[in-house]
Amino acid sequence: MSELKGIVAPFTTAFTKDGAVDLALVQPQVDWLIGNGVHGLAAGGSTGEGHVLDRAEYQDLIETTAKAIDGRVPLVAGIIANSTAEVAARGLGVKHLGVAALQITPPHYLFRPDDDAMVAHFREIHEACDVPVLIYNVVPWCYLSPDLLLRIMDEVPGVLGVKQSAGDMKLFADLVRRAKPENLIFSAVDALLYPTYQLGARGAIAAILTAAPGPSVKLWNAVIAQNWDTARDLHERLMPLWDAIGLDNMPSLVKYAQQLQGLDAGHARRPTSPATDLQKRAVRAALDNLGLITK
Repeated sequence: MSELKGIVAPFTTAFTKDGAVDLALVQPQVDWLIGNGVHGLAAGGSTGEGHVLDRAEYQDLIETTAKAIDGRVPLVAGIIANSTAEVAARGLGVKHLGVAALQITPPHYLFRPDDDAMVAHFREIHEACDVPVLIYNVVPWCYLSPDLLLRIMDEVPGVLGVKQSAGDMKLFADLVRRAKPENLIFSAVDALLYPTYQLGARGAIAAILTAAPGPSVKLWNAVIAQNWDTARDLHERLMPLWDAIGLDNMPSLVKYAQQLQGLDAGHARRPTSPATDLQKRAVRAALDNLGLITK
């Protein structure tokens, strides 16, 4: 977990046209992302359509990914499930693979646990798995406040950080400002990664990193080097890409962006819709502005 920082790309899960997981496409994508300089990989999150994977498929995906990475960068295992027991079972199933952390969403169905139940949810998961946990703060109707996030990290030692999503920069700034040095705050504010890095984010775990890994790594490096002109230019050229992919069928759009760069990323699994012609034109234009199109 101490090595987890910088650009952690949440890669896509390839499916065949009829909806089967295509594990043969894991190794090429892992190599492509690492070749573009990413500092870590995340599997099974929202970009990776983890919500449509059953437990056996999820297990196969994480095992295949860990083998493909072969220790080159840290691996974060995303888990999207509603019950405490199911999250714990999936986490325990991948523990032996040496994952750096479990990226766990709060319960995301209609009913929101109260704060005490939310603390207990993450405590029970960590006690069952004994793997570091990142809270993936993304569910709109179960969005956790900075107060609750900080409380969970204080009361559950195994919860070491947060992947903070959504575009509310005030909440992000509050969380970073009030967090302890050992609390690892990652940004998933795709269109505003540049300012979140300046505010002190540990790095990013965001879909745009997978759609355009090369420029995303360059943006991070420019901020670290305090090369503000380069960072601002990259920020402004990445924003149209987020406008193009940050839609309801985002997995399809990220895969299309990858395909334009020469990577076979397969299909999205239903009910996610494929990219429309209008959406494809927007993705192509944004990638062309970044000089990324190879096909």
